[in-house]
Amino acid sequence: MTTINLTTKINASKKAVFDVSRNIDIHQQSASKSNEKAIAGITSGLINLNETVTWRGKHFGFYLTHKSRITAMDFYDYFVDEMEKGKFKTFRHEHFFEEKNGVTIMTDQLQYETPFSIIGKLFDALFLKKHLIGFLIVRNKMLKKTAENQ
Repeated sequence: MTTINLTTKINASKKAVFDVSRNIDIHQQSASKSNEKAIAGITSGLINLNETVTWRGKHFGFYLTHKSRITAMDFYDYFVDEMEKGKFKTFRHEHFFEEKNGVTIMTDQLQYETPFSIIGKLFDALFLKKHLIGFLIVRNKMLKKTAENQ
């Protein structure tokens, strides 16, 4: 299993950051490089507990689909999205929010497993982990910009 931890400081309220983090439209804007679109489930606006979204985007030259469900949510501190269908063996993304002196500290903890045994682990080590970190960094920059300009 691979774990990615990222922390982003945002000059906005925890509520604002929490809401932009679960906004489907903002995610699509941040993922424009991979042409990622919400194609089923919640396809616009804010996603909530037990709701699903299916994404379709181009990664590593292939169009892939990934269906996630929000499996836990504690307004405005925490939520989790977990893969229901997709190319990963497992995929769990935890989102944490903490406010200190008007600054929200947003922490992503992404844990996933690749299929295909040693080949999947090699692909992860050489390409996938770096790709996912870059994807999250771009996403978090968009969230920061959006929340700070509200």
